[in-house]
Amino acid sequence: MPTIALALLTCSLVGSGSAEAQETPRVRTLRYDTRIDLAVTSMAGLWLATSEVLKADLVPKKCRWCYRATDGSSALNPYDGWVRRQLIWKDTATADLSSSILGFVLLPLGGLGMTAVAAQHDDALHGYPVDALVIVEASLLAANLNQLAKFAFARERPFVHFMPRVPEGVRGLTDSPSDDNLSFFSGHTNMAFAVATSSGTTATLRGYRLAPLVWAIGLTAAAAVGYLRIAADKHYLSDVLTAVVVGSLVGIGVPVLFHSARTSSDAAPPGAAGQALVPTAAGHTPIGFGGAF
Repeated sequence: MPTIALALLTCSLVGSGSAEAQETPRVRTLRYDTRIDLAVTSMAGLWLATSEVLKADLVPKKCRWCYRATDGSSALNPYDGWVRRQLIWKDTATADLSSSILGFVLLPLGGLGMTAVAAQHDDALHGYPVDALVIVEASLLAANLNQLAKFAFARERPFVHFMPRVPEGVRGLTDSPSDDNLSFFSGHTNMAFAVATSSGTTATLRGYRLAPLVWAIGLTAAAAVGYLRIAADKHYLSDVLTAVVVGSLVGIGVPVLFHSARTSSDAAPPGAAGQALVPTAAGHTPIGFGGAF
């Protein structure tokens, strides 16, 4: 009997240990190079800031995509026109302000914050600086792509398109003339989906257990931004849908293509540039930064 009891106890301990090992989160390491990623992120931020400062000189004086017949009447496609009529708010200024606060303040802070919460939940907060760098890098790259498209297409904004016409158009009659022809595609929505998808993708690549929550909160907030841009009469449905696609492609593509999880076969030596050390069964090893960090 003692032998049988000892055998049962041993099996129980082994089974318990196996279950505990399976429940222990295995946080993966992402590929990155501190010097390259910081340089790319810094340049993207600089180019975006410069384009904003020089916007008045870079934006075409007249719209290239105007949806206007030769007699001056509107020739807007029926789909954008119908959605605009359904979703536009009477108080467009409130919708505009709300979309800016949500898209440029709350959502970026939320995306970075939720990723930090997900990392902390798996006791892997030491790797969060890399997560944040990847999210910011993807979001700024998406913003630069959007800025180039806006300057190239020069699409007239909805509220400008439906203003009473004057001999010289409406340029100079709005609060920000340099912004009148920057409708395609929505910068707020593009940034919102880039932040949401890059945060979710990074959390998924890491293997965080709260990754689904990061996705759910981010995408819900991003969708709200897109809706508010139409409600504010700043963008058409086609502007918003294009922004959803482009922002998501960049937000998912940058982490997946350039920062996919490391495998045991390509792990760099501890302390090498571009390596972040992750928790093991024996304990936690602090993250190792190389290069510029």
